[in-house]
Amino acid sequence: MSEATFAAVDLGASSGRVMAGRVRPGSVELTELRRFANRPVRVGGTLHWDILGLYGNVLDGLRAAPPGLASVGVDSWAVDYGLLDTAGRLVGNPVHYRDSRTDGVMERVRAELGDDLLYRTSGLQFLPFNTIYQLAADDLSRAGTLLLIPDLLAYWLTGEIGAERTNASTTGLLDVRDGTWSRGLLAKLDLPAGLLPPLRDPGQVIGTVRADVAAETGHAGLRVAAVGSHDTASAVAAVPATTGRFAYISCGTWSLVGVELDAPVLTEASREANFTNEGGIDGKVRYLRNVMGLWLLQECLRSWGDPDLPALLAEAAHVPGLRRLIDPDDPEFLPPGDMPARIAAHCRRRGFPEPATRAETVRCVLDSLALAHRAALREASRLSGREIDVVHLVGGGSRNDLLCRLTADAAGLPVVAGPVEATALGNVLAQARAHGVIGGLAESRALVAATQPLRRWEPSGGESAWTAAAARLGLEP
Repeated sequence: MSEATFAAVDLGASSGRVMAGRVRPGSVELTELRRFANRPVRVGGTLHWDILGLYGNVLDGLRAAPPGLASVGVDSWAVDYGLLDTAGRLVGNPVHYRDSRTDGVMERVRAELGDDLLYRTSGLQFLPFNTIYQLAADDLSRAGTLLLIPDLLAYWLTGEIGAERTNASTTGLLDVRDGTWSRGLLAKLDLPAGLLPPLRDPGQVIGTVRADVAAETGHAGLRVAAVGSHDTASAVAAVPATTGRFAYISCGTWSLVGVELDAPVLTEASREANFTNEGGIDGKVRYLRNVMGLWLLQECLRSWGDPDLPALLAEAAHVPGLRRLIDPDDPEFLPPGDMPARIAAHCRRRGFPEPATRAETVRCVLDSLALAHRAALREASRLSGREIDVVHLVGGGSRNDLLCRLTADAAGLPVVAGPVEATALGNVLAQARAHGVIGGLAESRALVAATQPLRRWEPSGGESAWTAAAARLGLEP
């Protein structure tokens, strides 16, 4: 096959999109078919995803797709899931990872099983919303099968049950050494043996769309393909790297900061640094740390009634830097709510002046994120032994020129910004590889580098100021 068009369903934690990607030798072109908000809904005190609304938007996007699609792939955020009963029906709306039901659960599970066993098995950063802790807080009495969000949508599209491996690696239940479900952890947690479905890899054809889906979308016989269904796995596959000595920041609601390796890092130092080993395309390991990301800014904007962001960023660029700082990963910033008030209170407790204007709050957030990026990049290099010559910042955050510039200055490394739609590109290119339109991972990245608009930011100096600021936040080793 010399060229083909693929559909990419890309669901982020705050928005979703359906894209059409036409791939030919030396060319990849994305067309947006549908974009929509992804808003959580609180019902009876529990924060849920509107999964049926998301599925409806997926169908609407496919309906707008051109005829002759070769296949469609689905990716989304990690860790969250839906439970099916033994008849294959959804048992309630999936719960949002920011819900409070896991409060204290991670600590209990860690105390029962031990950090060494958990990290040696899964290689995952200890985060309170990981699937393993959500399951420990869930009612599984009616559960027959667990499906992560992309696998749930693929099931509704095809009727086929399975778990794509890159996303499965974020659950805490996959053995990072051999890529299989850890039966030992399932037994220790007293989880039903049949709860976790068979695993599949990116590039596999899951099945063809069901008759009702074909009738609703107009795409009879459309194949659904497994891609890097964890959105970061797809985004990293589309990093336009031309050297192996690169790091990446997949920047959106979260910043996923790390390097790509051939094998996991399971040392005690890695565990103590709370770094994670997640699955990537072609069996690669995404060695990274989760940083709170632009969630902080998104919640500020929501609290302020969604003012004009470009104007705020332009104003924040003129605010003196490193005057007000927060630790972005403090658990107090995880739930939704009045983020500006929490940022002001955090500054006060840390001995920094409180932001007096919206622009000062924005500058505080971006300075702090740049410092968190710097710390994660340095630790990723130190713990993995991988030297870094350049940082690729991809995703929605790559449009934020101020954040890109501050990250380059903080890290003391060049930052290449773009592509914005890295996840959709990685999704499309995984399908194109499976259909033989393009070759391996290196060719995919070269194609992205040659065809997508990129911007490069060089560090402007002032390392001593960033070092002092990092020390004040306790981010220096």
